[in-house]
Amino acid sequence: MNSGIIPASWTGPLQALLRVVTGLLFIEHGTVKAFGFPQTSGMENLPPLLLVAAILEIIGGVLFTVGAFTRWVAFILAGEMAVAYFMAHFPKTFWPVGNGGEAAILFCFIFLFFAAAGAGPYSVDDSRK
Repeated sequence: MNSGIIPASWTGPLQALLRVVTGLLFIEHGTVKAFGFPQTSGMENLPPLLLVAAILEIIGGVLFTVGAFTRWVAFILAGEMAVAYFMAHFPKTFWPVGNGGEAAILFCFIFLFFAAAGAGPYSVDDSRK
């Protein structure tokens, strides 16, 4: 018996929606770095580490959005976000609200969830079963 507000039958579709929204937002982080789109990032020439991050965010974000190789992609992207947090945010101050690292932490843990749970329904991975 499900006594929750949202019916248990919605779990799969909501997991798919979380995957798609997360993936699209992640692609946006990559396109800002690589192309200055949809908002300029203020960087003309990306340092090599940020170029790698942009490539991971665009290609990984597309694969994650469609749910292809989701467990592996999510694991790699979770690692990228952990590195990003500890290299770019944590040195500023301990608290995420003060160092601007909330998004990196959320992305990291959402990706860890998908690395464990898989893509869910409405994904390339699900269609290959």
